[in-house]
Amino acid sequence: MGKTATIQARVDAKTKSRAIAVLNALGMNITEAVNIYLKQIVLTKSIPFEVKIPNELTEKTLTRAAKGQDLHEVSDIDELFEEIDA
Repeated sequence: MGKTATIQARVDAKTKSRAIAVLNALGMNITEAVNIYLKQIVLTKSIPFEVKIPNELTEKTLTRAAKGQDLHEVSDIDELFEEIDA
């Protein structure tokens, strides 16, 4: 089926930039990502991921993480799994 429809959306510039970086790492662009998203909506007849308001603890944790607060860092994946298994 030929692509003949256009979708325009206004998004925050920072969000767009960050999304482009993730999509580039995955080898795709925004158009491809939107097409995948829309196809999943059609297939599942729903939004293809859970949408909910985070509880108070989750919201505080996400806010602190976005600010770089209370983060735990490991040097590599092996160290991460060692800590999880400990």
